[in-house]
Amino acid sequence: MVSRVIPVDPFDLVIFGGTGDLARRKILPGLFRRFCAGQMPKDARVIGAARGDMDSAAYREFVAEAVAEFGGGRACEDGTLAGFLERMEFVTIDARGEKGWRELAELMRPDVVRAYYFSVAPGLFGDLAERLNQHGLTDEQSRIVVEKPFGRDLASAKELNRDLAAFFDEGQIYRIDHYLGKETVQNLMAVRFGNMLFEPLWNSQYVDHIQITVAETVGVGGRGEYYDKSGAMRDMVQNHLMQLLCLIAMEPPSKFDPDAVRDEKLKVIRALDEVEPHHIVRGQYDADDDDPSYRDAVGDSRSRTESYIAMKVGISNWRWAGTPFYLRTGKKLKARSSEITVVFKELNHSIFGETSDHRNELSIRLQPNEGITLGVTIKEPGPGGMRLMNVPLDMSFADALGEDGSDQTDAYERLIMDVIRGNQTLFMRGDEVEAAWAWTDPIIHGWDARGDVPKVYDAGSEGPVDAVQLLARDTRVWRKVAP
Repeated sequence: MVSRVIPVDPFDLVIFGGTGDLARRKILPGLFRRFCAGQMPKDARVIGAARGDMDSAAYREFVAEAVAEFGGGRACEDGTLAGFLERMEFVTIDARGEKGWRELAELMRPDVVRAYYFSVAPGLFGDLAERLNQHGLTDEQSRIVVEKPFGRDLASAKELNRDLAAFFDEGQIYRIDHYLGKETVQNLMAVRFGNMLFEPLWNSQYVDHIQITVAETVGVGGRGEYYDKSGAMRDMVQNHLMQLLCLIAMEPPSKFDPDAVRDEKLKVIRALDEVEPHHIVRGQYDADDDDPSYRDAVGDSRSRTESYIAMKVGISNWRWAGTPFYLRTGKKLKARSSEITVVFKELNHSIFGETSDHRNELSIRLQPNEGITLGVTIKEPGPGGMRLMNVPLDMSFADALGEDGSDQTDAYERLIMDVIRGNQTLFMRGDEVEAAWAWTDPIIHGWDARGDVPKVYDAGSEGPVDAVQLLARDTRVWRKVAP
């Protein structure tokens, strides 16, 4: 199978924070891969902008090192890296002052797409937007890309939205969530809305419950100071898991159009029930042989910030009333795994007299080993009666799609190219972000007011024991956290 590559229009992409960790690990290697694939036009240009003193030649060396370390071993023709580096420029710039803005303006070309990637702290978003406007660097075709965290609560999210809206229309603002760029996440929509097999069953009449798991094996590492002010709820649930929930639960949009899709996602968020305190489990990982405990890692022996959260969520609409959604995410768990599982109801009547559970399960694996598995019931081989067993119908991208499956486009590659195209389908809208915070804030305020303390769980486990009980009370069980 050959993947189609559709070139984009000529562009100038300015990366504010162009020497930062995100640029080094994701943005620049992703652009290089798109260049190797032939998607970047010959006259595209990338301009790094940061506080450090550096010229364009030194920046090209920085980019070459980033590509060598994080480019994924992409095989390109001789001279390709040199051709890519020729498109790199650098400007030393002060986001809150005047230094570098005249030089940046001189580099920008007319009649090409202008995109500005704010790979900086959210506190600088408003300053950058204001200076872009003051120095005449924007027009109706200009776009800005902003990274999470987009606020830490509803009030701060509204303030950020106001700051950006003062200088850019909503159609020019691309709030990036890299989870939405994953191949398998987009396949959620293809599986749901492109197959007659599933859509008629995608409702509370046939679905028993849905599980969404995002498990990590790493701890907070060097992000301790940031993470302890955020926690799993703000860092993962409010954005990543919320987006997965929306895609799995939303109504079919009238067409595959950015606002039509985002309208339906917004309806899901607004239909979310308040979460009862006993439907939430929070945890902090303990120390193991290699790493300190969560509290030691963040330097606060009394921290009440969660590194793990599990919760039972309901959606009050015609499609999902009565069907629970179980969400969980955590650090220092047994395996790295992101998975959505739709568990269908049991048969109303089994002609085989079986008492064991033979439900169908549709599991969408987001990472690693991206693919889709459908569990079906068959007869156990051999003589001696009709004994039933569950087997998976497994489609991994690596096996089914050949080279295209094993060398998938990285999320950042796809999303940056969508920015250049002007396609906002996979980006969050301002009202969507605010609605998510409006649902999240009362949950956080509730456990703060109660003084809830997260449960300690063993590093390398599947999380706190209380999370098992969360489902056991409903006579259900979590799927195993497995790679």
